[in-house]
Amino acid sequence: MANTATPEIFQVLDETAIILQNALEMSYLEAVYETSENLFQHEVLQKDELSSEQVEKLMAQYEKIQLDDFAPEEIRKSFQLALLKGMKHGIQMNHQMTPDSIGFILTYLVEKAMKSKEQIAVLDPAVGTANLLTTMMNQLHLNDKVAVTATGVEVDDLLISLALVSADLQGISINLLHQDGLSNLLVDPVDVVISDLPIGYYPNDARAADFELHRAEGHSFAHYLFIEQGMRYTKPGGYLFFLVPDAMFQTSDFAKLDRFVKKHGYMQGIIKLPDSLFKSEEARKSILMLQKGGENVRPPKEVLLANLSSLSDSRVTAPILAQIEDWFRENKREGN
Repeated sequence: MANTATPEIFQVLDETAIILQNALEMSYLEAVYETSENLFQHEVLQKDELSSEQVEKLMAQYEKIQLDDFAPEEIRKSFQLALLKGMKHGIQMNHQMTPDSIGFILTYLVEKAMKSKEQIAVLDPAVGTANLLTTMMNQLHLNDKVAVTATGVEVDDLLISLALVSADLQGISINLLHQDGLSNLLVDPVDVVISDLPIGYYPNDARAADFELHRAEGHSFAHYLFIEQGMRYTKPGGYLFFLVPDAMFQTSDFAKLDRFVKKHGYMQGIIKLPDSLFKSEEARKSILMLQKGGENVRPPKEVLLANLSSLSDSRVTAPILAQIEDWFRENKREGN
């Protein structure tokens, strides 16, 4: 039976993380990882570095929580609250978590694209803390007819550690690879690629040179390379959903990306997200939806262009979602 007291889990994570942060002189985010691992293992793994009083305090907190009493989505939200607290101080832009509302929209699009499939393999090549990936998996798992296997790739030590313990706490099985998401990946082709793309320049020019979308001079854009990487690891006819900066569509580099997509597949849609979700005009993003080419895969009758100016006002969202429903219905009828 799912408990609705999500803050209860957050309170335990927060209070125990602070104890570990102070005792072990580490960052709050590192302490969140350590305490989450303790909660999952049902023991204080750092007991040799702590006083007996501190160990007792920690265990008293952990004993308040039985993970089986909570739904995975409740655990994810509690873990997310702890991460958001830790990320308020000096976190890099690319380490920001994807808002839940965007995760729900992405899941909705994946469900529409994969409607007839009973098994779905998903890849996020820049998984971060896996908040986006676990949001999607929790929503897809509500449909018992769909079996989801997921892989996430992350180069940052702390972020992939947090992704791992988050999945463990939620009881979700994810194959996590600790490596550069733009390196050669030991990943079988997947049905769906999703990612909130890292924005900016990719520093490894030698590796970038292996991509069609590399720049001839200077560093290449990481988000362009990740789009190409995603296409490499997608099955013929598979779909790709990327969160990309709005500004990308106005740059001269976008013409090169457009040519690349037409060479390897089809641009299916661009969905503009509400400005209110982003702190500044520069931070605004849209969902770019692509499909990899393949036998019997045809281009859409027209590219889906939708403007989700709000996610909270049903008077705004209802007609846009109806437009998206109609678009998928028409294109699925065409056999894509």
